[in-house]
Amino acid sequence: MTTIFIAIVALSIITAITTYRRTVRLVPIKLKRFTNSRKLSAVLLVLPVMLPGMAGAHGNVSLEDDVCVQRVGGNLVHFNAYQPQHAAKAQYCTDIPAEGDTFLVLDLVDPVLRNLPIGVRVIKGMTEASEEETVAYWPPMIHPDGVLRGEAKLAKGLYRLIITPEGFSPSSYLLRVQQIDYANVARTAIGPLTILLLLIVIGYEVSKSTRFRNWWVSSRA
Repeated sequence: MTTIFIAIVALSIITAITTYRRTVRLVPIKLKRFTNSRKLSAVLLVLPVMLPGMAGAHGNVSLEDDVCVQRVGGNLVHFNAYQPQHAAKAQYCTDIPAEGDTFLVLDLVDPVLRNLPIGVRVIKGMTEASEEETVAYWPPMIHPDGVLRGEAKLAKGLYRLIITPEGFSPSSYLLRVQQIDYANVARTAIGPLTILLLLIVIGYEVSKSTRFRNWWVSSRA
């Protein structure tokens, strides 16, 4: 997905530059009354259309595409973590920003799971659990309301939350506690950096125009 997003951004930059150059060529013929500032404003208004990936990067996603959703025996479950002592209303999924007491909530999306005993174990590290690695354990129980709730004290590091419904193979979430998510940092930064790059390119193109140079010379006189 990251590769596709970068490709979209690169294509958007090329399209924006091409559009601007065409605009600069057409303006002297069709829009002689426009000043350079109006030209620039017109190009900037087109930028949101040129960057669809940025506009929708953090919008609503379908349940199937939600990183908080897993399949357990072909049935969907949704996971959230909460740390109200740090942020009262914030909810997290696989990236938990701080150490300490953490409330873990599993929603059994598909009704089939609500009639099965389900056990949950949280272990530290990436390997199979041993007793000393288990930091939280919820014994198998039926949850007719479709919600499993528990609490664990998590230190900095990696954890696996393992869900085991009776009669199905287990599934797990990888929990990252107080870890730097470099992929998320890159996704967050690429939007502002792309806009900055476009503004630099547009500014450079405008600075090369004859009208801008004439205006600059006259303003300095």
